[in-house]
Amino acid sequence: MDYLPVFLELRARPAVVVGGGAVGLRKVSWLLRAQASVTVIAGELHAELAALAAGGQITHRAGQFSAQQLCGAVLVVAATDDREVNRAVSLAARAQNIPVNVVDDGELSTFIFPALIERAPLLVAVSSCGHSPVLARWVREQIEALLPARIGALARFLGARRQSVKRTLAALARRAFWEGIVTGAVGSRVLAGDEAAAEDGFVRELRSAQLTAGAHPAGAPLGEVYLIGAGPGDPDLLTLRALQLLQRCDVILYDRLVSPAVLERARRDAERIFVGKESGERGQQERINALLVSLARAGKRVARLKGGDPFVFGRGGEELALLAAHEIPCIVVPGITAALGAAACAEIPLTHRHLAQSVTFVNGHQREGAPADWRFFANPSHTIVFYMASAQLPEIVARLRAAGAAAGHPAALIEQATLPQQRVLRGSLADIAALAAAAGIGPPALLIVGEVAAFAPAEALAQVGVPARSAGALA
Repeated sequence: MDYLPVFLELRARPAVVVGGGAVGLRKVSWLLRAQASVTVIAGELHAELAALAAGGQITHRAGQFSAQQLCGAVLVVAATDDREVNRAVSLAARAQNIPVNVVDDGELSTFIFPALIERAPLLVAVSSCGHSPVLARWVREQIEALLPARIGALARFLGARRQSVKRTLAALARRAFWEGIVTGAVGSRVLAGDEAAAEDGFVRELRSAQLTAGAHPAGAPLGEVYLIGAGPGDPDLLTLRALQLLQRCDVILYDRLVSPAVLERARRDAERIFVGKESGERGQQERINALLVSLARAGKRVARLKGGDPFVFGRGGEELALLAAHEIPCIVVPGITAALGAAACAEIPLTHRHLAQSVTFVNGHQREGAPADWRFFANPSHTIVFYMASAQLPEIVARLRAAGAAAGHPAALIEQATLPQQRVLRGSLADIAALAAAAGIGPPALLIVGEVAAFAPAEALAQVGVPARSAGALA
């Protein structure tokens, strides 16, 4: 290693910044956040530094730098645009054995500022040892994207309970206990903002750990289930929360609408169980329910990964009720539902100020109990999105026509939405079924009907005089 990564405690300790410009301001800001007692040496101050000095938050020493001004400092930063002055600051600090950072000059520095992720009290520092600050910032951004926003709250929650665990458990038992808390249901509850439930779970876990310390527990602790929306297919459309829980889970139950690329984002050693249901298949949901309960009771963290959103034609409500009945902890993670993903990729606005003021999502599988009156659906100024529409397309068209929809009522069919193989077929109720058959459109596919289906990109192009694409064209 070129540098030893350390965290310095600077509360009320003297730190000196030489240079009063914008660069100096950035360093002063970090030092103040660390509660250091900051002195700035500069002839002139940036306006924000001047305000800090006027408010007594920093000390300003005007005039030229001299080595005597560093006496007693525990840390020095040179942030001027004059390399000779920066060199003098570096030499003076080294002579007094004071750590010094010269901004953008590793040769004159004895320490460097890393790229920081702050989720107080948790800090993550990333450094390229001065080789590429831009790369270090990029790595920081990648890590930051994966960290839950409330991970700092989890650190505080754990810190407040360290002494009680230390008093209760022997040293050898503590690590396993804390690992279970951080990665289990208690940690999940804190991250979800439910600290009351987390506290109840913590007390139970600590009592159980105390009773079983030094012996093998009679059974595994209760696991938890994550109902995760995988989005419409493109893995880049997964939410951050979904990614975080996919990296934590032990088992993944996934359906056929979950793309392989999405599964690649999950924890590598997690067990993957395919539980996809085919149209008309009976009994599969009961098997899924049994798996959810048995795996959670075995202490597993189970991700129930569903295409789109778990609460939009995903039976997430049924599974949530099942888990609640068995007192199994559950976290619901919304996903971009297929209608939103498909419409965005096809450039079809589901609502539009001049074309449609409302939108309805409808299950395309027509069974007993389906709405008998489709006149509302036949209104061209109301957008209807039919899920799972490809197999039932002729029947859907027939019911819309019977309800009064015109033959020219716009329609669009989107196959494999958001994926590289996505296809968009545009037409009207008069020809959309024949066009789909000719093109070989298959599931998964969504049907959008209403005036908006003819909008993108034809109407936008028409505004600038560009001829619209002909109906029935594949995108």
